[in-house]
Amino acid sequence: MKISRRAVSFGGMGLLAASALPARAFDLPIVDPFEGEGDFWTAVEAYIYGYPLVTMEMTRRVVTNVEKPEGSKGPMGHIIKLREYPDASFTAVTAPNADTLYTTAFIDVGKEPWVFSFPDMKDDRYFLFPMLDGWTTVFQVPGSRTTGQGAHSVAITGPGWEGKLPDGVVEYKSPTSLVWILGRIYCTGTPEDYKAVHAIQDACTLCPLSAHDKPWTPPPGKVDPGIDMKTAVRDQVNRMDAVEYFTLLSELMKTNPPTAADGEMVEKMARIGIVPGQDFDKSKLDTRFVRHIPEIAVGRIMLHFKFSDGDMKDINGWGFTTKTGVYGTDYLQRALITAIGLGANRPQDAVYPTSTKMKEGLLGRAYNGANNYVITFPKGQMPPVRGFWSITMYNEKYFFVENPINRYSISARQDLKTKPDGSTEIYIQHQSPGAVGVQLAAGAKRQVRADDAALLARRQPTVDPGRLMGHTRGAKGLTDPPVPSRLRPSAPR
Repeated sequence: MKISRRAVSFGGMGLLAASALPARAFDLPIVDPFEGEGDFWTAVEAYIYGYPLVTMEMTRRVVTNVEKPEGSKGPMGHIIKLREYPDASFTAVTAPNADTLYTTAFIDVGKEPWVFSFPDMKDDRYFLFPMLDGWTTVFQVPGSRTTGQGAHSVAITGPGWEGKLPDGVVEYKSPTSLVWILGRIYCTGTPEDYKAVHAIQDACTLCPLSAHDKPWTPPPGKVDPGIDMKTAVRDQVNRMDAVEYFTLLSELMKTNPPTAADGEMVEKMARIGIVPGQDFDKSKLDTRFVRHIPEIAVGRIMLHFKFSDGDMKDINGWGFTTKTGVYGTDYLQRALITAIGLGANRPQDAVYPTSTKMKEGLLGRAYNGANNYVITFPKGQMPPVRGFWSITMYNEKYFFVENPINRYSISARQDLKTKPDGSTEIYIQHQSPGAVGVQLAAGAKRQVRADDAALLARRQPTVDPGRLMGHTRGAKGLTDPPVPSRLRPSAPR
């Protein structure tokens, strides 16, 4: 990853259009104040490199800072069982979904392995339990695609662990001590299906290896009043200055080491006082850089969505990528996915087409809550999935958008209408379309900022108001997956 002032600026217009870079970053003189200061750009690279690890730690702190499991939070080593779909108040994780019930846990496998077991699914219910290391790499993903529908027990072991495991327990080796089990179990959202999924969640077990096959109750958590439980994690990370950020990064790398492939980056970071296994040496960081490093780095991360050198593709105004879950040395892509979709799956399990603007010629016009839009799936072109699909609406921070009917996504669970020509339309608007179609309600019949809306189509799938995101799970094809047609304006329905 090579960062330069020219690459970050790119004429300035890209950053401004994406509303990604803090405004004060543009207060810098036109003449680069750090011209020839290689260490500044090295620090920007180091910031981007460490963004996933720092974000994972800050997420862990917020999620686990409770005495007992409640809602989307639970202490270390406890299984957190989300019992119903989140609403617009949920900000613990970016780009949440309303298709699967999260069954999650944070564990520390640095001292000993942990054993995780899930029951026989008994039907064709789609599920997966991806396991992320501290750098957000999905290092294992038991579930429908990989292990089938039967019961399964795994021991998650840490770096350097060697030992004997009980019969019938499969070893999954984590590259880091920090592990996030981010399970998802498909649920239709009806009372009957909620009950069925709750039974599956209750049959999942988690314990340290030393307690395997023994009576064991996870200890209550210790609440730290100093942890900010109100501010979104991404905002907490982005507001750190460079010294605070690199101090935390260095501490985390003591138990969550870089990979062998990161050798070149490790060598670079040593020049600015970041050495794995050691405290951060802030004397090697020029004090002039402290404020500007996060501003430039965060801007560069978000700019990658538009100028990704092939990591992101655009079809019909829907941007998507199949480079999620496993990143290698693609640090910019890894940081971007952390920022807009922490916990993203491998592409074999989910693809997330996203639309933030309606394309009109060479320009794009931001979605506006005062307007009406329609998404069209031509005949025979519904998403090809083995799991499910949905379309979800998010706000500019990739959280659900509050709306009058509390509907955050559209999927095959709804009574979708087919037109005489065989196509299917979904209406994005504030007013109800009545009996003619299915509506994804815009948050308000009002003017919204350019970055106030994004649609996410999930190829598992899911859609959200604001930013439209498509979500497809268990996609059959991973190269240029079918996405909806361009959104187009429509008359009120």
